[in-house]
Amino acid sequence: MTNELLKDIPLEELIRKAQNGDDVTLNFLLKSYQPFIAKCVSEVCKRYIDTERDDEFSIGLSAFNEAIRMFSPDRGSSFLTFANLVIKRKVIDYIRFQNKYPAAISLDETYDEESMENPTELEAVKEIYQQEQEAWYRREEILEFKQKLATYKLSLAEIAEVAPKHRDARDTAVGIARLIRDDQELREYVEKKKKLPIKELAKKVDVSKKTLERNRKFILAIFIILGEDYVFLQDYLKGVGQ
Repeated sequence: MTNELLKDIPLEELIRKAQNGDDVTLNFLLKSYQPFIAKCVSEVCKRYIDTERDDEFSIGLSAFNEAIRMFSPDRGSSFLTFANLVIKRKVIDYIRFQNKYPAAISLDETYDEESMENPTELEAVKEIYQQEQEAWYRREEILEFKQKLATYKLSLAEIAEVAPKHRDARDTAVGIARLIRDDQELREYVEKKKKLPIKELAKKVDVSKKTLERNRKFILAIFIILGEDYVFLQDYLKGVGQ
């Protein structure tokens, strides 16, 4: 299939074709989305990215390829949102490694006793690196979450204010959000309308319309978290509402 024909195919279908081993489609995606990749990399590096010379772009291109391989529409997020996060994570890892650790030092589990007299020091450096990495991931997820909330006309401050105070109420709200995510009709309604289908939900859960309305913002926020690639935010929900 020629590139001209591929241009008319929806992105989601192109992703599926590439995942199924279509190298022509994969190469088309890697070439066509170079400006998008460069933009994502530039947002991390805070400078213009030369696609021919900058190593960071190569990292971003590899990350985009990985995003194609890993993407699943079942998560609820768009491919470009997912790819943006994967690219930024990979590039920030690369930059931090390059800036903080001399090339002579390996971060492998093994070490050369002659060149590294104190392996405990190396382990400490690795731990600090891991902690900084996770802190960046959390900040990035929160930023992405705030942007997603804004599309529902919600803010992080609002969610903190309306979050149910009692554990049982929180568990119920999270359970309702999971129900919406797992029900295709409800999920599509919320993603399209950016609001809860209160009447339909009331038929499916043992909760009054008044309670649903009172917890509407919190349920929407949890629904967003469940549908996106938020590794750390989803950790907080493990075992809740199930």
